[in-house]
Amino acid sequence: MKNTAEIRIAGIIPARYASTRFPGKPLVMIGGKPMIRRVYEQSCLSLPTVYVATDDQRIYDAVAGFGGKVVMTSSDHRSGTDRCAEAAEKIAGLEGFTPDVIVNIQGDEPYIRPEQIDLLASCFDDRPVEIASLVRRAEPGEDLANPNQPKVVLDLSGNAIYFSRSVIPFLRDAPAAEWSARHTYYKHIGLYAYRTAVLKQLALLPGSPLEKAESLEQNRWLENGFRIRTAVTLWESLGIDTPEDLERVEKVLDQKKKNTYR
Repeated sequence: MKNTAEIRIAGIIPARYASTRFPGKPLVMIGGKPMIRRVYEQSCLSLPTVYVATDDQRIYDAVAGFGGKVVMTSSDHRSGTDRCAEAAEKIAGLEGFTPDVIVNIQGDEPYIRPEQIDLLASCFDDRPVEIASLVRRAEPGEDLANPNQPKVVLDLSGNAIYFSRSVIPFLRDAPAAEWSARHTYYKHIGLYAYRTAVLKQLALLPGSPLEKAESLEQNRWLENGFRIRTAVTLWESLGIDTPEDLERVEKVLDQKKKNTYR
């Protein structure tokens, strides 16, 4: 995606070293490259301006070492969104312009598709859009119960109404095994974008009851009256939160290599 005279877009990849479930995961090697490099390179296929935002010197040095753009940020941020808000101000100084839209790209998605970033960015062609994120339709028979895969319900315009780790909505007159065949459920893909002015406001919001209940920061935005436009992607994300996730992704890669050389 190319920035236009009307909308200038920058990508920010928040990256912490001190992950509770997988310390140091931005620097784990996948196919001979650190994961953060894979995320960065995939993001650059969509956006002309991409930065890693970190609070760790090891990550900073690794990104600078492969020629990537990186800024150091505070270690006190509550979330990747807050880190993006600080980084956006620094990027404006470094690049000589303030981006109109910031795309928050998860640092643990080494195979994010550029088409997904393009789709998300296209939401801002509609001027009223403040925040955007991606969702994926669950397939009939797909497991909906995993609390690590948040679900979202949408209004008729594609705006998010609520995010939950529980299965929503509850189908009163059908057995749970049939829910995904009888209703269109949406799983949330954790890729966000915000107008820069809105991002600054989000970073100032205090924690909210529904955010704390679900441990999902996007509910804080909804509780404070912000709208989140969604776009439907066909692709599942391959996020890496644990060493077990890394093993799963490596198996997928190995299978792809085998299929390529058959």
